[in-house]
Amino acid sequence: MAGPHQSVDAPLGINGQLLHHWAFVTKSFKEWHGESGGALGIDNDYIERGFTNIGATIMGRNMFGPIRGEWPNEEWKGWWGPTPGYKHPVFVLTHYPRPTLDMGNGTVFHFVTDGVEKAYEMAMDASRGQDVRVGGGAYAIQQYMNAALLDELHTAEIPMMLNEGEKIFANPVSQLENYQQLSEVISGEVVHRTYVKTSA
Repeated sequence: MAGPHQSVDAPLGINGQLLHHWAFVTKSFKEWHGESGGALGIDNDYIERGFTNIGATIMGRNMFGPIRGEWPNEEWKGWWGPTPGYKHPVFVLTHYPRPTLDMGNGTVFHFVTDGVEKAYEMAMDASRGQDVRVGGGAYAIQQYMNAALLDELHTAEIPMMLNEGEKIFANPVSQLENYQQLSEVISGEVVHRTYVKTSA
């Protein structure tokens, strides 16, 4: 899901952006970031679906930023600049408390120190009947799969070897034992797979 050594200059780790290039060029991704243009087609359809009917987002701390340990201050406000495209409540999993951050466009970052279940409860309540999306990173998604709180999973696989970095599947057989593959769609070099939960 990401390369090693995340930093301000490499938000997805070294060469991690190459894993997601297929998404960056789509129309829906560009629109979400306030840009125009972009490619249509199967890849765009999956990105668009991922942004539709989302009332709240959950993410791991690494997806919010590269800072580790205690928050030195409140200057870091995420990777997305002053107007993040979420425009709904976002719950950031962290071990270190930080005040709620309101970005002024509907995006409000809440920093949750009580674990994945608490973040899930808060997000479900805040979503007002819409879907809750676990945006990443890999460890956050793994925790929600292990807790049987992830109802659907979409993966996009490309033929690229990073050798090290963040893996979404450390042990696919056990991680997917309670999931059934619903679909597999190939778009160029990208293989989109959708899984649904079959049991708790």
